[in-house]
Amino acid sequence: MSGDAHKKPAGKRDRKGVKGTHSQGAAGGPKSRDGHYALAPADAHEWVSFEDPEEQRTWRFDVTFLLSHWECIFGRGCQGVLTGPAPELVQGCCSYGAHFTSDDDLARVKAAARALTPEQWQFADRARHGGVARRNSEGVTVTRMVEGACIFLNRPGFPRGPGCALHSAALERDQVPMDLKPDVCWQLPLRREDTTNPDGSVTSTVGQWDRKHWGAGGEEFAWWCTEAPEAFRGATAVWRHMQPELRALVGDAIFELVAPYLETRESSPVLLPHPVLRVKS
Repeated sequence: MSGDAHKKPAGKRDRKGVKGTHSQGAAGGPKSRDGHYALAPADAHEWVSFEDPEEQRTWRFDVTFLLSHWECIFGRGCQGVLTGPAPELVQGCCSYGAHFTSDDDLARVKAAARALTPEQWQFADRARHGGVARRNSEGVTVTRMVEGACIFLNRPGFPRGPGCALHSAALERDQVPMDLKPDVCWQLPLRREDTTNPDGSVTSTVGQWDRKHWGAGGEEFAWWCTEAPEAFRGATAVWRHMQPELRALVGDAIFELVAPYLETRESSPVLLPHPVLRVKS
């Protein structure tokens, strides 16, 4: 996730109109008989962009991913992010310490950790003595690693089962998990990246988190969920079942602008399939 993902540029646009554009595969090129875009490159995604009505910002959304039926399959076929498949470890993407995006992010997670009980959290005692965060070799604050994975990850054999202690505690309290979890954890696999343009305006891109976004280490993953067909079998589209996360990532006002467009495209008889699911010719 970009370090400046939530910074807002100074200044307002004095126009309120919002205009949208989208590309359909290969510039709206010929379609094959089965409805797929015949000329679209193998990794093509459809995007929609529009101007922010309040700020000097252009929003770009990955329509292909948001309309896909990707879902997290932690514990249900997830192979993990180690150098070899390791479904038996049930670690998901928790094999490495989660990066904190800000001091507020760290403070929120620390407060959530203090409220967890040993019945909810396998490593509660370890955290009481050594804390939940550390600085890695690059000087970045991340969650502590315990026995080869994030300190918040309950392992197989724990009475309440494997999984993030913060996530399960939130569900027990009828809260959304993003209230307790580190920002990068609740956002995955959504990703927002803000780029400042030469004129001072900002382009905010919202799409899927790919292995390349992990840096060089991502190339070593034996498996990554946005590349796995088995993770694209959810009951509803991403923009629907991840609505709370998407709203938190872009704000309610921007979500309300893009949602009607996504709903309309969702009902279209012709959609560009996600590259993972695309029929090979």
